[in-house]
Amino acid sequence: MSLQERYEEHHRERRDEGDFVFVPERIPLFLAAIGRGKRVLDLGCRSGALTQHFLDGNSVVGLDVDAAALEKAAARGIEPVQANVEEPLPFDDAAFEAVVAGELFEHLQFPDALVAEIRRVLVPGGVLVGSVPNAFRIQSRLHFLRGRPPEDDPTHLRMFSPRGLHELLAGFDRVELSYVGGRYARLHARLFARDLVFSAVRS
Repeated sequence: MSLQERYEEHHRERRDEGDFVFVPERIPLFLAAIGRGKRVLDLGCRSGALTQHFLDGNSVVGLDVDAAALEKAAARGIEPVQANVEEPLPFDDAAFEAVVAGELFEHLQFPDALVAEIRRVLVPGGVLVGSVPNAFRIQSRLHFLRGRPPEDDPTHLRMFSPRGLHELLAGFDRVELSYVGGRYARLHARLFARDLVFSAVRS
């Protein structure tokens, strides 16, 4: 089974091809980081359920390996590009003013290679914004203590802590992290939040 077929099946079975926004608390943070009047690249955009929220006032290219999901993205006004983010991005240097990587890095064998590609396609001063699951929250730790995997998504290859994200984004300036999602996040965001949202600026 090819990577495209695997993700088409995964989206269909688990997430209905991405037609809802996982952890919607991310949206205002993404909007604030991206702004308006930008050429934006959304990596792993799937059907554009999240991407559509920052379409207004921006020109957005959505890249994904899932051709079926990209058809829905195109219908939303997103310029679709089918490609694998584990390979060099099919864009010129300094082609975008913002890059989005929402719930993406945890799926990659070599996220550092993609971060280098993101830096290449961003203009100086361009922003990278994205999110990863908060893999070391209390719920995940309890799963581990019970002898179960911390996460149940078979496409997740990496787990990120705040320190791990800072290390991954060491080549960027002004790295900022926020903790969002989860009913108990207000009690202790770092321990209970579902997601880590990050933003960083290309030097």
